[in-house]
Amino acid sequence: MCQPEPVRILALDVDGVLLDPDRGGAGHWTVEMERSFGLTRPQFRDAFFMRSWDDVVNGRRSVEDGVGAALADLSADFDALYPPKVGRPSIPPERLLRAMLLQAFYGIRSERQLMERMEFDLLFRWFVGLGVDDAPWDHSSFSTNRDRLLEGDIAAKLLATILAQPKVKRLLSSDHFSVDGTLIDAWASIKSFRKKDGDDQDGDGPGRNAERNFHGEARSNDTHQSTTDPDAKLYKKGRGQPARLCYLGHALMENRNGLAVGGLITTASGYAEREAALALLDQRGGGRRITLGADKAYDVRQFIGDLRARGVTPHIAIDGNVRANAEGIARPRSTAVDARTTRHPGYAISQRSRKRIEEIFGWIKVSAGLARVKLRGRDRVDAAFRLALSAYNLIRLPKLLGAA
Repeated sequence: MCQPEPVRILALDVDGVLLDPDRGGAGHWTVEMERSFGLTRPQFRDAFFMRSWDDVVNGRRSVEDGVGAALADLSADFDALYPPKVGRPSIPPERLLRAMLLQAFYGIRSERQLMERMEFDLLFRWFVGLGVDDAPWDHSSFSTNRDRLLEGDIAAKLLATILAQPKVKRLLSSDHFSVDGTLIDAWASIKSFRKKDGDDQDGDGPGRNAERNFHGEARSNDTHQSTTDPDAKLYKKGRGQPARLCYLGHALMENRNGLAVGGLITTASGYAEREAALALLDQRGGGRRITLGADKAYDVRQFIGDLRARGVTPHIAIDGNVRANAEGIARPRSTAVDARTTRHPGYAISQRSRKRIEEIFGWIKVSAGLARVKLRGRDRVDAAFRLALSAYNLIRLPKLLGAA
């Protein structure tokens, strides 16, 4: 009976160092393969390493190409942020922005975790531009430079630059769009929501951050404010929903491939969604007539009148909720969308297409980790939100460009 040949297990660390338990030591694979296994470098590469590595790298190659082209167009903006030969050298803004995109791609919640990942992950180093022997940055230095970068409009320019690439413009609809908003929880505790005049009761326990009993206490954004993040507002989505400190994130989506073409953060209020939709349309510009799909929260006569004044056909879902009138008679709410709009075949198409915007919100909350933002202040949260929209587009583009 033939004896089976012994199986040798190869273990390599992330630097390509072969760990050979039979030899009781370790060495670089290019040497160890030739000496111990009789394999040349190309044979080892084809058999063990490069095929799987190519799968990883080429799967991100289109993403990297898109990022590289966008950052090249932003070089003048980076030069304005970081004047040459002034002060201590900082993290290059191109690498900083690439690292921030990696945080969104992989949902890494903290800068400390990102730097730890950068220590051993070759893919991260390749994407950012760090060599194998280069030390990653200190997490506190990274945070400081990130905050400085987010103070400008780089995030908005990155989104616009990605969409302006010729190969991407071919994927975008120029006639049909959708808009919606979503709640983004603020990085602030409900205990920080105190009276603006400072005349607030002390906590119910010892310590600076003691628990407080808010039962029976009337609180509103007019009289109260978060001491942690003053821009965050107390808001609840609907009846029976808990009130929370949050922002409203708004996205404008083109309907052909479901890519985000605009976004912004506003303070949470009952009219912020409609105001933000008009602001996004004004930012987009253009003189041609377009359609805009949205849910029933936008079925307001003033808003639809503003759309028509801008040459926008309102493909808004009809708010058919039953409400009691002044005489107490329950009737469906009167809609502002007229029949000439709803009977058009394009209206039904817009209503189906607009639901894809929830995929954008789902990705930036679950995958990019923006269900609760870890930044304070509306401007910084706005920059993080737009950066997440850019990351979503970059994730989608390789497949869309491959199918085009």
